[in-house]
Amino acid sequence: MVRSRGGSLRADPVSDNDNSRAQTANGAVRILTMGVQWLIALRNRTCSPHRCLRTSAGLVFEQRDSPSDTVGVLVVVFPQFHALDLTGPLDVFALASDAPRVGTAKRQGYSVALAAPEAGALRSSSGLTVLTGACVEVLPGSIDTMIVAGGEGARRVTAGDSFLQALGRAALGARRVAAIGTGAFVLGELGLLDGRRATTHWLHAEELARRFPRVTVQGDAVFMRDGPAYTSAGAAAGIDLALALVEEDFGREVASCVARGLVVFARRCGGEPQLSAHLAAQVATTDGLRVMQKWVVDHPEADLSIESCARRAGMSPRNFARVFVREIGTTPATWIEAVRVERAQLLLASTARGIDEIASLSGFRIAESMRRAFHRRLHVSPATYRQRFRP
Repeated sequence: MVRSRGGSLRADPVSDNDNSRAQTANGAVRILTMGVQWLIALRNRTCSPHRCLRTSAGLVFEQRDSPSDTVGVLVVVFPQFHALDLTGPLDVFALASDAPRVGTAKRQGYSVALAAPEAGALRSSSGLTVLTGACVEVLPGSIDTMIVAGGEGARRVTAGDSFLQALGRAALGARRVAAIGTGAFVLGELGLLDGRRATTHWLHAEELARRFPRVTVQGDAVFMRDGPAYTSAGAAAGIDLALALVEEDFGREVASCVARGLVVFARRCGGEPQLSAHLAAQVATTDGLRVMQKWVVDHPEADLSIESCARRAGMSPRNFARVFVREIGTTPATWIEAVRVERAQLLLASTARGIDEIASLSGFRIAESMRRAFHRRLHVSPATYRQRFRP
C-alpha cells in the first residue's frame, strides 16, 4: 500500500503470482481491494479519517475510516445478485454514519466491505456491475456483521462451494449475521439458521422450507430476528432490516433520521406481512373479483359483508367465497381485515387523528376490534405502531 501525492491510499498492483496464491490460500475470502484496506485498518488503525481507494480493477471508492470506533460490516454478493439488496443497506449505513447523533455515540458509524466469489466484474440481475479487485483472507474478529444479498447466485449456492466454506469460517467471529431475500439460502447452507425462525421472499419461502427442514420458515414476514440471525423478504425489505440494525446499534432517533433521508417510513414492523392487500388484489384474475377488491380498498369503512361483496363481484355468496379463496388464497373476511388494518396503519402513521376515529374510518366497529386485529396481524397495538412510525 502506498500513499499518493494527494494523501489518499491506493493498493499496490497485484501480480499474477500474488493472485494465484490468494486464490489457493486455505480459507481465503475474496473481497474488494477496498475491503482489504478496511480490514488492514481495523487491525493496524493507521489510516487517515477519509480516503479514496482504487482497486486493481479500477474502481474508485471513497470510504470513511474510523476503524477503532466503527461497526464493521461485510456484505456478500453472488452473481446475479439483486441490486437493491446491496444498494439499499449500503445507503442506510452511509446515511447512519453521517447522522448527527452518531458522533456522540461510542461507535462512529459503519465501515463496509464487499465480498464476492471471484475477482473481476460481478453483474446483478438488473445489469448493474460491481468491479471486484484483489483477494485475501478475512482477518479473524474484523467482522461485526455479515450480510448476504439475495439473487439467483445466492439461491443456487451449494454446500461444497469453497467460497461458502470460507464465509462460514468468517461468520464464526461475527456478532450477527443477516440475509436479504434469497440470501437466506446461503445462511441455510452454512447451518446458521438451524433451529431458528427465518423468512425470505415469499416466492421462495416454500423452497427454503423444503431445502432446510431444520429451519422454521415464516414466509409472510417483512423481516425477523432469531438470536444473532436476521432475515428479510428482500428488495425494499432489506432497507427495513438495515434500519433495524441501525436502531439496534445507535437508537431509534438515528434510524428515524436515516429513514427521513431515504423518504421511507421509520421502519416497518418485522412481523408485518410482505404482501399488502393491494398486492394481493393484483393476483386476482376474475374481473368481477378485481372490481370488488378495488372498491373495498377505496371504501374499507363500508358494509363489507359476504352478501354485499358478492353483489359487487356479480356472484352468488357461495360462488364468491369459493372463487375468492381459490384466487387469493385466503377467506374474504381475512382479506378485508387486512385492508382495514392497512388503512389504519396509513392513518396512524400520517395523521394525528385519535384511535377511536381511526378505527371508525378504517371500518372497525370499535377501537378494541382494531386493537385485536393489529395484534393478530402485526403483533403490536395501534398505539405502539404509531410510536414506531411517528417517533
